[in-house]
Amino acid sequence: MELNTIKPADGAKKPRRRVGRGIGSGLGKTAGRGHKGQKSRAGGFHKVGFEGGQMPLQRRLPKRGFKSASLKYNAEVSLADLERLGAEEVSLVSLKAAGLVGELARVVKVIKSGELTKKVVLKGVGATAGAKAAIEAAGGSVA
Repeated sequence: MELNTIKPADGAKKPRRRVGRGIGSGLGKTAGRGHKGQKSRAGGFHKVGFEGGQMPLQRRLPKRGFKSASLKYNAEVSLADLERLGAEEVSLVSLKAAGLVGELARVVKVIKSGELTKKVVLKGVGATAGAKAAIEAAGGSVA
């Protein structure tokens, strides 16, 4: 096989349909565009979602909800997760290594969900008021 002998399979390439080239072609006169109207004219187009001047659907429906862009950088860990982790010192790096928070997480907060019996020291990790009280009651600290 040579590069100069490669060609597409038979029937794979069809010639471009030439419209507006006389009665005999079957696509003469209006060239498949019908009669009159915006779509029949050169340069006649409208934007996506245009409904002929009627208020378009995307403007008729109410706006609703909000999704924070910073959500992917925030993470939370429960007291039950810390109990299962069983580490003395907990930091952002150790939580990522354990797979408790995502790789993108920058801000981590401990929430009061579950029980904590082991002593845990938090470094660079926040905690809610209830979680902080539970950690300190177990003999740990929040730095």
